[in-house]
Amino acid sequence: MFVDGKVEGETTAQERRGLNQPASRLLGHVVQCDGARAIIAADIETGGQDIANVWTVGKMISINLGATRTVGLVYAIERPQRRWDDTGNNPIMICVELIGEVRDSDGTPCFDRGITEYPYIGALAHRIRSRDLKAIYDLGGRRSISIGQLSQDNEIDACLAVDETLNRHFAVVGTTGVGKSTAVSLLLRKMIESRPDLRVLLLDPHNEFAAALPDYCVRLDTNSLELPFWLFRLEEFVEVLFRGREAVDEEVELLRDLIVDAKNSYYGSDTGSALRRPSLKSDITADTPVPYRMADLLRLIDERMGQLDTKVERPFHRQIKSRLQSALNDPRYRFMFASHVIEDSIHTVIGRIFRVPAQGRPVTCFEMAGLPSEIVNSVCSVLARLAFDLALWSEGKLKLLVMCEEAHRYMPADPRLGFAPTRHALSRIAKEGRKYGCYLGVVTQRPGDLDPTVLSQCSTVFAMRLANEQDQSIIRSAIADSSASTLTFLSAMGQREAIAFGDGVATTMRMKFQQLPAHLLPGAKDDAEAPADPTQDDISEAGLALIVDRLRNSGKPPRQTASAFSNNLGVDRATAGERWHHSGALGSVYDLSEAEKAGLATRSRFSR
Repeated sequence: MFVDGKVEGETTAQERRGLNQPASRLLGHVVQCDGARAIIAADIETGGQDIANVWTVGKMISINLGATRTVGLVYAIERPQRRWDDTGNNPIMICVELIGEVRDSDGTPCFDRGITEYPYIGALAHRIRSRDLKAIYDLGGRRSISIGQLSQDNEIDACLAVDETLNRHFAVVGTTGVGKSTAVSLLLRKMIESRPDLRVLLLDPHNEFAAALPDYCVRLDTNSLELPFWLFRLEEFVEVLFRGREAVDEEVELLRDLIVDAKNSYYGSDTGSALRRPSLKSDITADTPVPYRMADLLRLIDERMGQLDTKVERPFHRQIKSRLQSALNDPRYRFMFASHVIEDSIHTVIGRIFRVPAQGRPVTCFEMAGLPSEIVNSVCSVLARLAFDLALWSEGKLKLLVMCEEAHRYMPADPRLGFAPTRHALSRIAKEGRKYGCYLGVVTQRPGDLDPTVLSQCSTVFAMRLANEQDQSIIRSAIADSSASTLTFLSAMGQREAIAFGDGVATTMRMKFQQLPAHLLPGAKDDAEAPADPTQDDISEAGLALIVDRLRNSGKPPRQTASAFSNNLGVDRATAGERWHHSGALGSVYDLSEAEKAGLATRSRFSR
């Protein structure tokens, strides 16, 4: 059998090491050893670059003990007296961290972590064999994907155990510009190919991943998102109304009671009686995801105000009513309040967001760039909570991966920065999700600013270049002590290079991610549309006016023609054109006649 161009079991002259070899072939000897490290003494002849290349920081080496070969990682090299002699031999000292050992079993090398037999003084150290290097990173038959090559030997694939990586969550960390997004795009592609049953919800704050996954994803942004307000739990809805500020307890308690009454009113109405279940009314709470009408909620507030004997509580009623009306009139919140028809559409909403059925596109790219910053918390919380609940109640049949790009923005370590609902929802996935098939992927350039509860649950980590000392210390605390020296390279790694450790790999490895084609890189579409001449100003005054118009009408739907407007409302084109001019981009129907409104209302069973 041939392996790497030679018969299995046969080694090259450079790989054979023994006492009968010439002195020039003996690369070094162990001169010191403790429980975790060893020091090797070696000589480098002037011009002996081949041997010198073996003793470079980051390389794996082998120490021959006869029946076993101890594997070590070079983490420091020193020339005694720090002087170099160009005329003769130069003795050097190599510091090695002991990783594990390789044994031959029926002619096949097998790697075990940990050390059972420590190197003795004078043991021979040499370049590691390719067969041994492959055995170190062998996943033992587990389902795996190739995501790149080893940094030490680019002819050996860097493989990842898919199931272990997903089941116990994973993280990709690294400073900006090192290739995190490219690595995430590659990982998602490989995981979907290996696990066709996997659905992915990708929280994309920079709107860059849809171009990188054109064959797998469906784009969801603020204009196409439909997330009815009644799907929000009370805590999440309060975040929307108070827009990130501290909530008023009296107003929250008032809202808690009134939302329950509004839901009961919806299910107790004549139009909704067909959907009513006998036991549903008594089971409803403010957090139950069942529909209710905002008009009923506002009416209930007015009725409560009319029943109050004192004026002490009326300010709280007026304030909560004002907050509700402000949210209703804000065009940026149209994804919550746009529907004039309130119906139980939870199946449609969840199916569209989480790709059930997938229809060949299992990834949802939720583009968050246009989302108001004050409600990012609430929306992310709703999506993460729905993902967990969907996996839970599917009894493990539905496998969901929630991928959080720039996770430190909405899962901050400092609780004073808010985002409590999102932290709770994502922490629940991190702690319990793997039991039910809900997985978490975290991507961040600042692991020190990320909620430590979430990061500590990620059992596989891809650490790319990190310059910040605090961020490096976070990663050091997560890696096994036997591989700690690997992280000394964190501040000097190259583009697309990473140190992978945890349950998804056989042992800590330094690797380089595969290069994706240019048209599949995140943000590639935007880059391709950039003008060829950066000095050319191709934005006219009319173009600037259009940009400003979009800025002012952020969150509004695209403008329709008078023809489309008339078709939607069932009025003649001339009348529609005049009314469209007055109603603007929102397409308000409040200036229509009662007959025209009635014609529109017949298309639904319930009105808001």
